[in-house]
Amino acid sequence: MGQGRLPAHLGLACCLLLLLGGSGGLGSRGTPRGPWEEEQGPMAEGGPWGRARYEAVKKHLGAVGALSKQYWQFLACKVWQEGCKEEEEESSLGPGWSLPVVGQDYLEILSAWYCSFGKCCKTGDCRIVNNITGLEADLNGQLHGQHLAKEVIVRAVQGFLQSPQPQKALVLSFHGWSGTGKNFVARMLASHLYRDGLKSECVRVFISLFHFPHHKYMDSYKAQLKKQISETVQLCKQSLFIFDEAEKLHFSLLDAIKPFMARYDNKGQVDYRRSIFLFLSNLGGNTINEVTLDFWRAGRAREEISMEFLEQQLRLELLEPAENGYARSHLLEENLIDFFVPFLPLEYHHVKLCARDAFLARGLPYTEAALDEVAGMMVFVPKEEKLFSAQGCKSVSQRINYFLP
Repeated sequence: MGQGRLPAHLGLACCLLLLLGGSGGLGSRGTPRGPWEEEQGPMAEGGPWGRARYEAVKKHLGAVGALSKQYWQFLACKVWQEGCKEEEEESSLGPGWSLPVVGQDYLEILSAWYCSFGKCCKTGDCRIVNNITGLEADLNGQLHGQHLAKEVIVRAVQGFLQSPQPQKALVLSFHGWSGTGKNFVARMLASHLYRDGLKSECVRVFISLFHFPHHKYMDSYKAQLKKQISETVQLCKQSLFIFDEAEKLHFSLLDAIKPFMARYDNKGQVDYRRSIFLFLSNLGGNTINEVTLDFWRAGRAREEISMEFLEQQLRLELLEPAENGYARSHLLEENLIDFFVPFLPLEYHHVKLCARDAFLARGLPYTEAALDEVAGMMVFVPKEEKLFSAQGCKSVSQRINYFLP
């Protein structure tokens, strides 16, 4: 440890004492004392104060010391999360004790400051939360009609995060029609893996036609993209990269970032194995819809569609020669995509659930008639069956504006 630097715990203790400046100092034996105590000394017992006043002051200082100790215990419990239960039970200020509001505010500020250095979080970095329980709960409660996506995403992400030493970055490719939930799940992943969600400095979002619109600048785009990925990985021990409209990415861009997704060779100084890459694409939507329609026509529930069957069909479509980056890049040939996640087309009752969620998100009351009316505004295909919403749930939140007073 270099000169002039305090250990983390000692520095935190100093900050705590500064924040609690009104609580008095500590004597040489660890007992609380006021600034006057050394000057008064033994004279206090027989001096002008009298013994009664001396005892009263001594008792007061003892209470202040207990309060300071309780502040410290509260902070230690909040930051290091050790002995919390015991400290609650053995509070020196009696049962039912709690910090005053101002004290809580001070300690929240101090603990947040300390945590900003990544000292106190289970992940080692307070920007990273990895709340898989919350992710699973929200997927089950808010993602409708996507039994395959729910299962695959939770299993893939949880397994990756629990692996002590993954061999490569996790690469997920979301496929399906617009409005079926691909972007919704990407946002949900960001919000449950990172404290600041999509705003986290550990998360980068790239939109094909927005960030890489001109083919003549592709060499420049490749250099910038590789630089941004490399810098983000060095900044964060766990990074998330989201590529929206991935089917419109130029194949040379996909090949340029291929080394970040390949197996780690330990040759470079930067380790990319703790990164997650998400590709969101409309590719494969027709195949997914055809399979779902065939099941419906055969009188089988969509929940009977298996991942093995649908993924095989999806891979075949993606490998067909076409003007898309997937087909022309080497991601598929080299099996760099770990999971193809299909998003099924949404039916009428799924749209109603989306409408219900939209009303609840705004704190608005709703009726079954209102939900039916919102769902009835959508266009359903194919022409004969009118089974699937052509827009999924994409415009549902805007359509409930018709019901506002």
